[in-house]
Amino acid sequence: MSPRVRNALSAVLIVLACLLVPFGALAAWASYGLADTGRYVTTMAPLAADPDVREAVAETVGDGILREVDQKVDVRPLRGSVAPFVHDAVRSFTQTRAFRLAWDTGNRVTHDAILRALRDEDPAGDAAGRPVTVDLAPVTAQVKRQLTHDHIPLAARIPVEHTAVPVLQAAEVAPLRKGFQVLEVAGFWLPVAAVVFAVAGIALAVRRRRAVTATALGTALGGALLGVALTVGRSLTLSGLPADVPHPAAGAVFDALTATLRTVSWLLLALGLTVALTTWLTRRLRPPRTARHLHRTSPEPAPEPTATHPHPSSQNQPQAQPSTQAQA
Repeated sequence: MSPRVRNALSAVLIVLACLLVPFGALAAWASYGLADTGRYVTTMAPLAADPDVREAVAETVGDGILREVDQKVDVRPLRGSVAPFVHDAVRSFTQTRAFRLAWDTGNRVTHDAILRALRDEDPAGDAAGRPVTVDLAPVTAQVKRQLTHDHIPLAARIPVEHTAVPVLQAAEVAPLRKGFQVLEVAGFWLPVAAVVFAVAGIALAVRRRRAVTATALGTALGGALLGVALTVGRSLTLSGLPADVPHPAAGAVFDALTATLRTVSWLLLALGLTVALTTWLTRRLRPPRTARHLHRTSPEPAPEPTATHPHPSSQNQPQAQPSTQAQA
C-alpha cells in the first residue's frame, strides 16, 4: 500500500473516531446511567434537599390537596386563608426524613415502571395499549412508617390505598420503546467503534506521532462539543416547558441528571489536550533524526601520536663505546 493511500485511510478512520466520541459518550450515559434504577435513584436523592425542588413539591402537592378538598368540601370562600396554611404545612414536611424516603421511593417505583414498559416487560402483556402508571401505595406506606416512628400524631391512621398515577401516555410508549432499544445497542457499540477506528487510523498512518496528535486533538474537540451541546440542550429544554412547570426546579433536575455526562466531557477535553501536548513536547525535546544518524555512524577519532622525548638524564650520560667484537 502506497504512503498516500495509507495516509488517506488513516485520516478517514481518525475523523470517524473523533465524530463518534461525543455520540458514544451520550449513548453510553443514557444506556448505562439513566437505564439503571439504582444509579438513577442515587442521582436524584440529593434533590430532596434542593430549595427549588422542595418549593415546587410544596406548591404542587399543596394545590393537589386543595383540589381534593374542594371536591368533597366546598372551601372556596376560605381558600385565601386555607391555601397558605396548607402550603406551609407541605413545605415543612419537605424538610423531614419522611419526605426524603418518599422522594427516593417515588423515584424508584416510577423508574421501574417506565423501564419495564420500555423493555416490554409488563406482566399484563398489553403495555402498548395502556398508559404507564405508578402505584402510590409503596410511597404512602414508607411515609406512614416513618411518621409513626417519629411519633407524629394521627400518623397511624394514614390510609394506604392503591392509587394509579399515569406517568406516560399510551401513544408515547411505542416510539420511546424503539428509541430505547436503539440506544441500548448504540451505548455499547459506538464507544467500541470509536476506539477501533482510532487504533486502526494510528496503525495505518505513515507518521504515527502526527496521527496520535490528531486523534488527541479530535477527542478534545469532541469533549468540547459535548459540553456545548449540554448547555444548548439545557436552554432548549427549559424554554420548551409549559408555563406552569417551575423552571428552577426543572433546571436542578436537568443538572443532576447530566452531571456525569458533563464530567465526561471535561475528561475527554483534558485527556485529549494532555496527550497532544505530551506528543508535541516529546517531539520537540527529541534530537533531529539526521543528527542522531550522524552521531551513530561517524567513526571515532584516532588518537593523536605522542612524541617521545629523551629523558634529560640520558643526554648527560656519555655514549656507550662500541664493543670490541664490533670493532673487530
